[in-house]
Amino acid sequence: MNHGLLPRFFEHVTRQSFRDLALDDPAVVRYLTDLLTRFARSEALYAVHEAAARRLTTVTESLLAIERVWDLEAPTFNPGEEVTLRRQVGDYTLFMTGIFREHVERLAVVDYYEREGRRAYHFVSETARARGQADAPVFRRLSARFPYWAGALQYARKVYFGHEPWPPDDPLLRAILAR
Repeated sequence: MNHGLLPRFFEHVTRQSFRDLALDDPAVVRYLTDLLTRFARSEALYAVHEAAARRLTTVTESLLAIERVWDLEAPTFNPGEEVTLRRQVGDYTLFMTGIFREHVERLAVVDYYEREGRRAYHFVSETARARGQADAPVFRRLSARFPYWAGALQYARKVYFGHEPWPPDDPLLRAILAR
């Protein structure tokens, strides 16, 4: 699919899913469209890198990286990086809980992902609010209604992305998810 067509496709699917579910939040539609577009490339799922350029592939690794950016004794001390790491945790958990719900359920981490996703978006929201950034309310709503947005993504996948069995018989995708 052409890169220009992908965002339009995801925007159409997200808007239609919101209409179907009687959800009305244009700013969240835009955010989820962007999220789906970014995460359509599998490397974006693990886009956050630590200072040593090691990809963070799990929520737990990302949360540990947050602790490391606050370590005063470490060369990786960089508290400003926390917002980026927390946003990635929120985005990853929302995407996985919505689009790959069955996989997250099989791992028995739905509650964990929802809790950490909500916490991450809440942190990003409060940081954006303190800085006077216009996107603070979007992150607040992502936090407050995390299960709704995950449900909207799950609905979009089931209704508009097809009913392929999960996980598909794709060795590369299985290897990524096994991390």
